Amino acid sequence: MCSNYLAARRENLQRFNLPLPDFSYQEMYPGRSGPVLTNFDRSLWLEACFGLVPPWARELKIVRSTYNARSETVGEKPSFRSAWKKRQLCVIPADAIYEPCYETGKPVRWRIERADGAPFGLAGLWERHMHDDGLPRWSMSMLTLNADEHPLMRRFHAPADEKRSVVVLGDDEWDDWLSASTEAQVRSFLRPFEPALMTAVADPRPPRGKAVAA
Repeated sequence: MCSNYLAARRENLQRFNLPLPDFSYQEMYPGRSGPVLTNFDRSLWLEACFGLVPPWARELKIVRSTYNARSETVGEKPSFRSAWKKRQLCVIPADAIYEPCYETGKPVRWRIERADGAPFGLAGLWERHMHDDGLPRWSMSMLTLNADEHPLMRRFHAPADEKRSVVVLGDDEWDDWLSASTEAQVRSFLRPFEPALMTAVADPRPPRGKAVAA
């Protein structure tokens, strides 16, 4: 499960030939908002909350359990099935994702990013909240896959937990992903990424109160 990622920096979004976001954003956790590209409007980055807020939700705390959507059950779960049925697909641009590695015997945060340093797109679902009640207008969730056999992603999460991975879209797949209209078409993109595409390194958080060197 991915609950922490680095949204693609503005300078890295320039390569996508879209107007840069007109909002600020920071390192992402559930409840924070960052840029997404949706099949609702492919001409701009929308500001979306990390954690899907279904139309029936009335409290933001739901995002604590909706930031990832399991691809195996996404069409069955109440929080996701409407967005899935309507093919509300999005691309979530990232510079890196963070996962815990337990190989030292305790959890250490690791940064996972493209080996070539380029930003990458994650497959996701979006939702639009129409009520004027203080909840985010736009929200999203990352689709995930089982990664028990993946050479890289099986290294992360607690030893007894199922290993999961985000879905990394190819650079040339964004338009096709956003255009997918049938379940078969959507699921054709839900596959593990090539391990050589990504690299991973320990990136623990600095202790509280200690400055980070510039």
